[in-house]
Amino acid sequence: MQHAFPNDAVALPGIAAMMLGFFAFFIALMAARHRATKVGTTPLSQRASITWLWIVVQGIGIGVSGFGPVRVELDPLSAKAIIEAIVVLALMLGAVWLFHASSHAMGKNWALVARTLTDHTLVQTGPFAVVRNPIYVALFGFMIAMAIAFGHTRNLVVGVPLYALGTWMRVAHEERLLRTQFGAAYDEYAARVKRFVPGVF
Repeated sequence: MQHAFPNDAVALPGIAAMMLGFFAFFIALMAARHRATKVGTTPLSQRASITWLWIVVQGIGIGVSGFGPVRVELDPLSAKAIIEAIVVLALMLGAVWLFHASSHAMGKNWALVARTLTDHTLVQTGPFAVVRNPIYVALFGFMIAMAIAFGHTRNLVVGVPLYALGTWMRVAHEERLLRTQFGAAYDEYAARVKRFVPGVF
């Protein structure tokens, strides 16, 4: 049976690079969760529970990009296999670094679901000095790396729009919370720093 989005042949080096990236990302995620637990009894100021819906949409987009059988058929020492492994490793290391640097800059302000605390600070340091949503940029790099490593780049035709929709809706809710909390200070920050790509958008 022909798949709607046929997968490409890949090699073990690219898959190994992806698995290494998975492990590093998991460690970075656990570190972010540990820092966030320092919130203790600090009262919530606002929470956007509907964010869960858009987290699911983002997750489906990422999942679609890696879904399907993996054809490990390339010579692991071929130029294509080595180049793919380098690209995957570079994307994953970039994604892990960006996620870690961003969550570290946020400290206890980091959370999976959009919310602000009564003592919430408007983070403008680290990656947030360059783009307003660096964690979503990191997850996008993760998604692209996975599609390449597993030979599912055609799946990005579906995965990228789904991820973009979920991300855009999450950003909309998060920006609403931050404008309510910080007012003109957030407007000034938003006017100075782009959402996803420095100097572009």
